[in-house]
Amino acid sequence: MAAKSAVWPKGAPQVGQVARRSRLVEARDIELFTAISGDRNPLHYDEAAAKKTRFGGLVVQGGVTSAILNAVVAEDLPGPGTVFLQVNWSFKAPVRPGDTITGEVKVTKVREDKPITELETRVLLADGTVVLEGTAACYTMPLA
Repeated sequence: MAAKSAVWPKGAPQVGQVARRSRLVEARDIELFTAISGDRNPLHYDEAAAKKTRFGGLVVQGGVTSAILNAVVAEDLPGPGTVFLQVNWSFKAPVRPGDTITGEVKVTKVREDKPITELETRVLLADGTVVLEGTAACYTMPLA
């Protein structure tokens, strides 16, 4: 972290700084996301139908995959008080129940005049397969 300032009272993140967070994705995550979103796509629930697709089986919703990035930015880097302003994500490969995913962010730009950071973002499977990649802009609000 850089020196404290009025814009970054706890110190600004540094360009090149990286944070990662991993979690096991479970079938229950599909159910929970459906309760929130209403997404009942057969790709998430109908094993027979999903096997006939290019995915070859059930996949979790993209919102389940990308959610780990919410945790990384809010908990780790830039940290508490951070929200996404803009994201540009490309989904590259499916995530299935039972997969362990790792969300990773790398700081590419830090504004001095506002608590805004730009990030490279990725989500990977345990074998290193990139399942999501892109960029994000974040705003970090000071918390009491």
